[in-house]
Amino acid sequence: MSATTMGAAAADPPAVSGKKFLGFMVMVLGMFMAILDIQIVSASISDIQAGLAASPDEASWIQTSYLIAEIVMIPLSGFLSRLLSTRVLFTISALGFTVFSLACAMANSLEAMIAFRAMQGFLGGAMIPTVFATAFILFPGRQRIRISVLIGLTATLAPTIGPTLGGLLTETFSWHWLFLINVPFGLLVASVVWTIMDIDRGDRSLLDRFDWWGLGFMAVFLGSLEYVMEEGPRWEWLEDETVLLFSVIGSVAGILFFWRAFTSREPIVELRAYADRNFAIGSLFAFLVGIGLYGSVYLIPLFLGRIRGFNSLQIGETMFVTGLAMFLAAPIVGQMAQRMNVRIVLLLGLGIMGIALWMTAELTSQSGFPQMAWPLALRGVGTMMVMVPVNQVALGTLPPARLKNASGLYNLMRNLGGAVGLAMINQLVTERGAAHSLHLAEAVSSGRLAATQWLQNATAALTPQLGAAQAQGAALKRLQALVDQQALVLAYNDVLIVMSILFFLAMPLVFLLRQPKAGAGGGAH
Repeated sequence: MSATTMGAAAADPPAVSGKKFLGFMVMVLGMFMAILDIQIVSASISDIQAGLAASPDEASWIQTSYLIAEIVMIPLSGFLSRLLSTRVLFTISALGFTVFSLACAMANSLEAMIAFRAMQGFLGGAMIPTVFATAFILFPGRQRIRISVLIGLTATLAPTIGPTLGGLLTETFSWHWLFLINVPFGLLVASVVWTIMDIDRGDRSLLDRFDWWGLGFMAVFLGSLEYVMEEGPRWEWLEDETVLLFSVIGSVAGILFFWRAFTSREPIVELRAYADRNFAIGSLFAFLVGIGLYGSVYLIPLFLGRIRGFNSLQIGETMFVTGLAMFLAAPIVGQMAQRMNVRIVLLLGLGIMGIALWMTAELTSQSGFPQMAWPLALRGVGTMMVMVPVNQVALGTLPPARLKNASGLYNLMRNLGGAVGLAMINQLVTERGAAHSLHLAEAVSSGRLAATQWLQNATAALTPQLGAAQAQGAALKRLQALVDQQALVLAYNDVLIVMSILFFLAMPLVFLLRQPKAGAGGGAH
């Protein structure tokens, strides 16, 4: 064989068989389901709350319980995949996710729903990092870039269209179909993966050295952290006894978990992957993507619901433009990642995300689809341009033996970013809303001519209906509601600006990354 032929063979490795490619695509479908279910209930919480006779504070646990359980499973999946094999773990995960999806649809109390959602998140959580690791094992060289586009599109599109699909299902059928829709697809995923994806062998000897203490410490640490991030902003952080208790428990468990991770012969999570500079910085970018992705998917529907009064279907229709932009941008971003230095694509993506969030931060009480369409679409493009190269730089320089564990850590960072992002958003909205409300209240005090005229006009308009005595009080209430609404809009804009600045500040970190070589990472056998 000539040198030219050998070079061509090295640059263009053998394609994965059609059978294995089909099996992998079905695995991607499973990952899509697991990520989708994080957000699919977000636009329909009020409907589920009514169906289960729960209060708004209690109903939030329908989403929180899923996130806490999933965030515990994601880093554990690397060990389980090496123990059981990819095929066995993914099949168990898909079946468990399906069974507890059905259980969620049949739940008749809040307590049962929370328990079933936790099991759904825990078992389904293994599908997410397993897909990332499998992509780097199966697809070498240029093939991996194309697959990274697919994975990036799936991982970002699922939470983006979650509110849209959830709102459509709830409005058309009932909230039960948020979970029932998983059943046929879950059974399909489990059967196909079990039949086709026999790509590695489990090592049962790992069970003899299983770090049960490490597992316990990790579960308590991550579960407590997620709880504090979710509930802290609502209950004034450490002023609440339960949040304080979980903060202490989580801190102690975290110290013990890291001690076990660095001293155990077979740690539950191998943290030494962070010694790889690309993986460490890539995980930081994944954390940032979590803030931008989950934060914006949370904040914009919140604005549309509280300020504009949109129902779940209207919110979903407005948010759909982001998902459409991702879908259209995916092939272009894939070509860019193949033809350009992925660090340049990442740099551009971070800049576009920052600009898109900055443009979104011009919300008013009248903002709707016409005003928000372009910034939301631009954010979809930016998200794809960040997600695809980040997957490459984070996992593309690691040896195959470390990919399964590293994939779990990488996906954990994205979910933790989402948790921290939501906590940050809620805290900033509360603080900035109070500050703006105080400032606006001063602007409409009785000494201001414009405020006085507004009150006189409102009182005059209400007098025929309520009488002079009650009309003045009703006019004051309307003015206070208007002040609160405007303060909330300004607070949302402040949060979007902070998120935008985070992306701009992250841009210089790109210059610390190494360009992954073709065939590196999981493809280098």
